[in-house]
Amino acid sequence: MLNMYDATIPPLKLTLNNLSHILKKGEAHAEAKDIEPMVFFNARLFPDMYPLSRQVQIATDMSKGAAARLAGVEVPSYEDNETTFAELHARIAKTLAFIDSVTPAQFEGAEKRNIELMVRKHKMEFSGQDYLLKWVMPNVYFHVTTTYNILRHNGVELGKPDFLRGSGN
Repeated sequence: MLNMYDATIPPLKLTLNNLSHILKKGEAHAEAKDIEPMVFFNARLFPDMYPLSRQVQIATDMSKGAAARLAGVEVPSYEDNETTFAELHARIAKTLAFIDSVTPAQFEGAEKRNIELMVRKHKMEFSGQDYLLKWVMPNVYFHVTTTYNILRHNGVELGKPDFLRGSGN
């Protein structure tokens, strides 16, 4: 039977590492085509959507929040003040380091742990399992996919293997 640690930590680490890889390909493309990197950093799929930088911030926030809440520890607070790709990579690395700090023992009983959060002034309540499967993972995948789509839309040569890198594909 799959335990909550294994259902949470390895997929988040894989996805964040792939996010970093996708960003590196975007940076390399910008350099090769002499495009100012901030063009990608601030790019959106549509004017009312968040820019690439915010997509990365949300993906990391969801990931560290999941690791913390399911492990029963305080969620680290990050300022959303990144202005370069290097700073986004540092944020991903900081998130991965935090995720690596939680242990399987801290996840014991996490599937039944009561998780409460405020989202846009709306209180949400979940069991740990529902929080992971119905809130965290869909959100992380959405924001990483949107980052991928922003870069792909702007001409970066990305393919499905870049998104699924390291997943046995």
